[in-house]
Amino acid sequence: MKALKSAAATLIFAAFLCAAQGPAWGARIKDIADIGGIRDNQLAGYGLVVGLNGTGDSVKNGFTDQTLANMLTRQGLSMKDKTLKAENVAAVMITAKLPPFGKVGSRIDVAVSSVGDAESLVGGTLLMSPLRGADGAVYAVAQGPIMVGGFSAGGSGGGVTKNHTTVGAIPNGAFIERELSYDFFDKRRQIVVNLRQPDFTTSKRVAEAIAGRIGEVETSLVDSSSISVIMKESYKGNVVDLIAAVEMLAVSVDTPAVVVLNEKTGTVVMGEQVRISMVAVAHGNLSIQIKESKEVSQPLPFSPAAPQGGGPVNMGGGVTVAPGGQTVVTSETSVGVSEEKRNLQVLPQGVTIQDVVNALNAIGVSPRDLITILQAIKAAGALQAELKII
Repeated sequence: MKALKSAAATLIFAAFLCAAQGPAWGARIKDIADIGGIRDNQLAGYGLVVGLNGTGDSVKNGFTDQTLANMLTRQGLSMKDKTLKAENVAAVMITAKLPPFGKVGSRIDVAVSSVGDAESLVGGTLLMSPLRGADGAVYAVAQGPIMVGGFSAGGSGGGVTKNHTTVGAIPNGAFIERELSYDFFDKRRQIVVNLRQPDFTTSKRVAEAIAGRIGEVETSLVDSSSISVIMKESYKGNVVDLIAAVEMLAVSVDTPAVVVLNEKTGTVVMGEQVRISMVAVAHGNLSIQIKESKEVSQPLPFSPAAPQGGGPVNMGGGVTVAPGGQTVVTSETSVGVSEEKRNLQVLPQGVTIQDVVNALNAIGVSPRDLITILQAIKAAGALQAELKII
């Protein structure tokens, strides 16, 4: 009996824990929001790629030659009044993202893109290039062999290319030389949670989840995107613990009713909240087909000369030939029009996204026709959703 009571108590405790952690179908706050002030920073730099097999910049590209001359001068070579012609060199721009807590000596990935008229960066090596932030300071230094993931080859009569050969990447190709400062251990008593998709309902749920499941904090809604979290004395100096606890909370995300249409690819995407009122729809395809053919009138052997005044010669039996033994080419055009006959189809009111899909599938049309139908249903006021055309 005691074992039974103990098992029952264990089950009740486990159920309480599950309820305290929130619904399993909710999204974690770390997946839908960011902590204010913690973000990546963009870095950019200019450099040279060497070792190319004749696919580098041409002599018409003045800044590549000047950059090469400056680099050689720094190596102790006098390049004054000398003309350089090095097709194994290409000028490139280097871009990277500095993570918020990147430490000195850590490595980051870089992307390399040609800025001249180089044909390919395959086989090239990037020389040491500083990467600067928006403030002009150097935060990283990049160098290393470039990975392109394609090739380009050809001759005077043509060629073949796979992927984009003037853009490449260097995994772990840059060392961080300067850190960004994030002082979490000052006297600051507040953090801000910023939703990536602003929504008043979701913002309220996040505030309620933080206040209800984490003690010693106060929350307030700033707007549809931001939630202010004010720490009490127990979290003083433990901001990292608080952020970790906030990020792991599960919250049900609310989204607006949106239908995304892409006519270029025939793509239709519907959100969970899309609803449709009862409406009758008839959609018939109209097809117009135009055919053109060439008719050639070839004269028979020993054709008579053209009669006075010109014109075709009637040979009898319905045979007409061109005058004077000439060949005449005529055009014949035929136009056909066909319209698909469809009856009115009643689409019942849908209360779930599955109901909406089932009703639209009942029409039996292609995705491109469905785009036109959805636009017409929206114009009729029967589609309770926002249409976004991309």
